[in-house]
Amino acid sequence: MDWGNVTAEDLIDALREVDWSSPPRPLSEFFSRFTVPNLLPNGTVALRLGFLRRPLAIAAALLTAVSIAFLNDSFAGTFSEKVTRTVRQFSPHLAAKMRPPFTPVIRGRPSAKRAIYICGRPRWMFVLMFSSVSFILWYVSCGLLTVLWAVAIGLLGAVLDGCDIRLGALFSNWA
Repeated sequence: MDWGNVTAEDLIDALREVDWSSPPRPLSEFFSRFTVPNLLPNGTVALRLGFLRRPLAIAAALLTAVSIAFLNDSFAGTFSEKVTRTVRQFSPHLAAKMRPPFTPVIRGRPSAKRAIYICGRPRWMFVLMFSSVSFILWYVSCGLLTVLWAVAIGLLGAVLDGCDIRLGALFSNWA
């Protein structure tokens, strides 16, 4: 059907012809139309799927996500607590070494700018380590160019969105 030639009157007439009192069809009827794909001659479907061809790219994406998540204070603190508790079950001595250093308290108040520690190390060390490993994995999996394009398009969208907001505020005064 050529949807470019459909008018509003045609659409309204078609909607009037529908019997709206009948109950919807069952979900099993909808899902029965889907079938399992046929196997390839060599016996695997996995080779056709791009994400299974590049397991290093999946690992790189996960490490990138974790390194970005470490920038969040609550995630970093929760991650550190969970890892320390897990390590404490196996080696209490090692768990004691993973505690963050004590911060000085001046006049009964902790300092306003408190450094975040993950497993006893500063957060920037974990972010740097996970980011560098993910960069290496992106490079090895030949997905670095794809990631760079995605980052460039995301930055372009953010810049254009910011310009749109500023231009919208500018032009709203003229109306």
